Amino acid sequence: MFARHITFVVTGLLLAATSAFADAPKHRPMGINAREHRQAVRIKEGVKDGEITRGELDRLRGDEAAIRAEERVYRQSGNGLNRAERRDLERDLNKTSREIYRARHNQRKPN
Repeated sequence: MFARHITFVVTGLLLAATSAFADAPKHRPMGINAREHRQAVRIKEGVKDGEITRGELDRLRGDEAAIRAEERVYRQSGNGLNRAERRDLERDLNKTSREIYRARHNQRKPN
C-alpha cells in the first residue's frame, strides 16, 4: 500500500514537471520589421536628445531606406525570406545598429 502511494506521488510529480517545461516559452528572435522599427525609434530619440547631427541623420536614414528596399526585393522574389536573405538583412541591420550607437555616443552636437 505504501509503495503504491509513493508510485502515484512520483508519477504525479513527473507529469507536473513535464507539463511545466512543455509550456515554457520558446526564445524567438525579433523579426526584421521589429528591428527596423526599433532602430528608427533609436534614431528619433538620438535626434530628440541632440546626440545625432543632421549629417549623421541623413546617412542613417539612407541606410534604413536601403535595407527596406533590399528587403522589398527579397520578399518579392519568392515566398518570404530564405535563410541567406534573412542573414544578409540581419548583417545590414547589425551594421546600422553599430552606426546608430556610434552617432549617439560620439559627443558631436547638432548646429
